[in-house]
Amino acid sequence: NLREEAKKFHEKGRGNGYVLNIGDQRIYFSGDTEDIPEMRNLKNIDKAFVCMNLPYTMTVDSAADGVLEFKPDQVYPYHYRGNPDVSDVGKFKELVNEGSSEIEVVQLDWYPNEDY
Repeated sequence: NLREEAKKFHEKGRGNGYVLNIGDQRIYFSGDTEDIPEMRNLKNIDKAFVCMNLPYTMTVDSAADGVLEFKPDQVYPYHYRGNPDVSDVGKFKELVNEGSSEIEVVQLDWYPNEDY
């Protein structure tokens, strides 16, 4: 699932993602990553923070497709700063909602005063 042009940004062990267990919540932070099998194989995630910003992380389509595979209860897109056409959070939400009505996409205002 790794885009050929992205391999130079994603050596194994760099830009790691983490699952935190806090109380009864399992929270996933993707880190600077691509749509990798380790992410797709996550289980029982309550909240997922998923990055999408080329060239260093996933495309909007890859991020949505990966999220639809591991099905967190809520997903928070982040690390999308840049050209809104590249990191279209509206498209991300649309793709996730079309694929599953059970996943809530939560859009936070990470970048005030910018249109996303």
